[in-house]
Amino acid sequence: MSTYVYGIARSSHPSLPELATGVGDPPRPVRILRQGRLVALVSDAPEDLKPKRRDLLAHQNVLREAGEEGTVLPLRFGGISPDDETLTAVLAEREDHYLDRLSALDGKTEYNVKATHDEEAVLHRVLADDPGLRAMAEAGRTAQGASHEQKMQLGERIAAAVQLRETRDADLVRATLEGSAEEVSAGPQSTGWLMNLSFLVIRERGADFLNAVDELRRQQPHLALTVTGPLPPYSFVE
Repeated sequence: MSTYVYGIARSSHPSLPELATGVGDPPRPVRILRQGRLVALVSDAPEDLKPKRRDLLAHQNVLREAGEEGTVLPLRFGGISPDDETLTAVLAEREDHYLDRLSALDGKTEYNVKATHDEEAVLHRVLADDPGLRAMAEAGRTAQGASHEQKMQLGERIAAAVQLRETRDADLVRATLEGSAEEVSAGPQSTGWLMNLSFLVIRERGADFLNAVDELRRQQPHLALTVTGPLPPYSFVE
């Protein structure tokens, strides 16, 4: 039977969830697979595993419980090894690498930050920053029947200004928040947001990081910032 993998920890980890249940219906018991100075948190893999809410939560809960008293390298949902023997062989081969990464992540957690623009607020911002564009927009509103070409030209200039603002704001968010983090990892890009970054933060500095986000919101009200965390440091594990 194939083996579902939740995460990797040191064999000296002080608290491992040996009685926890994991993914599957019925839920599979979590096992501790030991190899040298490492352990893997595993269970038997369901035959038809899908990212259902119950299984996603079960995966997160195993990692949360294991991570409460020690560092765990978390695997994202769906990590499966052909069997226990294949997994222990990988642990043996890459033991030094995993131990180095565990040391790098000791006492740290992840916060994911996504940024979008408030459309009305950013429009006011770009017009305030560009007197020429603002005058053009005001003339278009007061003129009697602006031509189609003039409307198109205004729309193109506003779109270009907003796009430039997106780039500048993405850089601003990163520059403002990375000072409160140890590492930064870029997430997948999407048309849904202008920036998607994960920050590796020392647990004791989590409040400082969130305060920095709140201050950025106060100073840049045209930015909508969504913060998820603290999370297992998924974005900082190969």
